[in-house]
Amino acid sequence: MEVTLLDELRGCEAWLPTLSLVAEGPGGEVVGHVVCTRGHIGTTPALGLGPIGVHPGHQGRGTGSALMHTALGAADALGEPLVALLGEPAYYRRFGFRTSTEYGITPPDPAWGEYFQVRTLAAYDPEDPALRGVFTYAEPFDRV
Repeated sequence: MEVTLLDELRGCEAWLPTLSLVAEGPGGEVVGHVVCTRGHIGTTPALGLGPIGVHPGHQGRGTGSALMHTALGAADALGEPLVALLGEPAYYRRFGFRTSTEYGITPPDPAWGEYFQVRTLAAYDPEDPALRGVFTYAEPFDRV
């Protein structure tokens, strides 16, 4: 399913190649990846992060953390206000993610609860009402 989602994302207008990164192993093989696509809070642009993955043989070596830090740093440098994702709170909290409702952002599916998280970046303005409301992912997430 993840491969199908990636193929669909690459073919849509929400695809952001500058925020879609791979990690290579010592032989040049791809050992991990992270994708950020254009999402929205209402009509306000934001980022959706995911999928992110590391080949099982390369897990536990910092590859996922390096991909996450690189994606967040690049998004921050590009002036994005925030990044949203669906994932395990215990894992993503170490990267500064918090439950989206702490920021007034509603998950696309309310059943996601604490698993839908947001990491604010330098351009985030907590007083901006346009950064509160329902988050929507790129369209392929609804199909795949």
